[in-house]
Amino acid sequence: MIPVLLQLLTLFAGLSMLAFGGGTGIIPDMQRAAVDHYHWVTAHEFLDMFAISRAAPGPGSLIVVLVGLKAAGLAGAAVSFVAMFGPSCLAVHVIARFWQKAAKSAWRAVVERALAPVAVGLTFASGLSLMRGTEHGWLPWGITAATAAVFALTEISPILLLAGGAGVLLVVGP
Repeated sequence: MIPVLLQLLTLFAGLSMLAFGGGTGIIPDMQRAAVDHYHWVTAHEFLDMFAISRAAPGPGSLIVVLVGLKAAGLAGAAVSFVAMFGPSCLAVHVIARFWQKAAKSAWRAVVERALAPVAVGLTFASGLSLMRGTEHGWLPWGITAATAAVFALTEISPILLLAGGAGVLLVVGP
């Protein structure tokens, strides 16, 4: 069990420092490690964990707790949580002091303008990565496209979109 806990620690501590713009940007790396490299979960289980972590209250990065739980039980969940949130919380605390002092700095404005499109790109890549874990066919892709369009163009709650997608699958079938 200790080797798995160390794997969880190193994986999530490293990903923690890359999760700027939200944890969604690290989903492809997390999926590659948990599914393809360590084989802690299947692609379908990872997708289910992602959906649960998004529907549950709290940070979406809580998917790490579910991955850790599956990989090494309660100890894995605890190690994954601390590894994911500890390093980035400490880094933000330290960086925030310098960031506030550089409020009028030209380099700060450049960094802020550069980070926004990178975060959007990482989020888009995460969506594509997660689609690989779904059933292949026109229905999952259609639900994905419809959900993205409705979410982008309206203010409908994501929970309602989730329920709508589930309803379509109940009626039409997988």
